[in-house]
Amino acid sequence: MMVERKLTGRHVFFIFSGAFGTIIAVNLFLAYSAVSTFPGLEVKNSYVASQEFNERKAAQEALGWDVRATHGGGVLRLAIIDAEGQPVRVASLDATVGRATHVAEDQRPDFHFDGRGYVAPVTLAPGNWNIRMVAKASDGTAFQQRVVLVTE
Repeated sequence: MMVERKLTGRHVFFIFSGAFGTIIAVNLFLAYSAVSTFPGLEVKNSYVASQEFNERKAAQEALGWDVRATHGGGVLRLAIIDAEGQPVRVASLDATVGRATHVAEDQRPDFHFDGRGYVAPVTLAPGNWNIRMVAKASDGTAFQQRVVLVTE
């Protein structure tokens, strides 16, 4: 003999609570994952950075440098070329190679000048990479650029 089960208010409450609880838990997990993997901070004080932007941009453009990045055979190459098409040897170079969406794979390569550009041994998985570089010219002018590199 079968026992008939009734759908009561208590059952409906648990069904709705379980469904909405699952939705809320997934949303909280995704929000936490998004915030914890993306740094989001470009500058500490955007107002101060905006006041100095035009001067830094003009000084950087006066250098006439063009930067190209390539990767092959486990070697990352940054070619910094001046307005005459000659390789530039900078006073200092600091660069971080990472994904655009998270910082988990960020690397700080140890670049050295080989006469044509800056090279460093770096292993990169296929995909889109950003090279956030800061170089200093021999006269002290700062040069900042984000170079996009796509590897296969």
